[in-house]
Amino acid sequence: YAAAALNGDMTQGLRERVIEQLKNGALDIVIATDVAARGIDVPRVSHVINYDIPYDTEAYVHRIGRTGRAGREGVAILFVAPRETRMLKMIERATRQPITPIALPSNEEVTNLRVAQFKRQVVDAIGGEDLGFFMGIVNDLIEENELDIHEVAAALTLLAQRDRPLQLEQSGRGWEIATAPTSFEGRAPRAEHFTTGAPRERTQRPNRDEILARRRAFADGALVRYRIEVGRAHGASPKEIVGAIANEGGIEGKYIGQIHLFDDFSTVELPANLPDDLLGTLKRTRVRQMALNIRALSAAEAATMPERRRPMREDTSWQGERRPNDAAPRNPRAKPAYGEGKPAWSKPRGDRPQHDNRPGGRPHTPAAGGKKRRPD
Repeated sequence: YAAAALNGDMTQGLRERVIEQLKNGALDIVIATDVAARGIDVPRVSHVINYDIPYDTEAYVHRIGRTGRAGREGVAILFVAPRETRMLKMIERATRQPITPIALPSNEEVTNLRVAQFKRQVVDAIGGEDLGFFMGIVNDLIEENELDIHEVAAALTLLAQRDRPLQLEQSGRGWEIATAPTSFEGRAPRAEHFTTGAPRERTQRPNRDEILARRRAFADGALVRYRIEVGRAHGASPKEIVGAIANEGGIEGKYIGQIHLFDDFSTVELPANLPDDLLGTLKRTRVRQMALNIRALSAAEAATMPERRRPMREDTSWQGERRPNDAAPRNPRAKPAYGEGKPAWSKPRGDRPQHDNRPGGRPHTPAAGGKKRRPD
């Protein structure tokens, strides 16, 4: 297949050339980033394959919008890891459409497909190519080494498939995927998917609760600044960074501090004592198609970065001994008797002189436009 790349680092002229080749049929496959793919408006795109799940629903809608244009039908395929099922549900809610699981092919199915393709290529070569020179080489091999023609054919087949093996290697665990369940909760225990070998003991690895408990152990540590290799130029936003760290690393939002976006990188405040396995997971996590490659900033690097604009939130609740309520009810604050002291100003009443109750002893003057009593 004819393939080409499309990304934001390419010049405008190169991007337009790739799009034009796709429109004209000179290209079959385009591998594009999120930002570059938004400019694709080609009716003949039949499939969109999402290599990794986006971390915001808008990006997914833009991706799948590249196919099925001009009234045509299109297919969107999304690769989802088990830990990404929450994001999958969010995409389903945003698009208001269910995403149907597809059964992953087994090793045997992949092998059979590749063998069938190879046989077809051999038959096509026999019927449409001049093989005289190559038949001479085969005859020389047979005569010089007293070989069987089947041995020569098998050896040539082995050499021809080295770059793309016809038979997938078995992992040694006998893993075979038969069908894709409709929900991960309904999946059978992992040991039941093994076709060979003794089932392993589940107690040899910590369960999910133990892993989460170990990861939450950093909660009491101070926040330090980490550098991640995605920034403003890649189209990243603080919301996407928080979502990726929270979803992939299992870090609660209250343990994620300020995020500063720069052109080609960003900094994020996280607990200082992150476990090694969590750091490894975050290094491989992607935002806007960019691996975070997270690392803690050194003291010198942190000194050149902008400081926090506000301190960390602390527990400001009263920690001392509370004063007990008095048993006797409180008496309302008494006003001074009429004519005594300096009373606060209040609305004048009809049975009291109006000037006695105003600040400075000023007489009350009716508002403009008010009615005046006619003297008797």
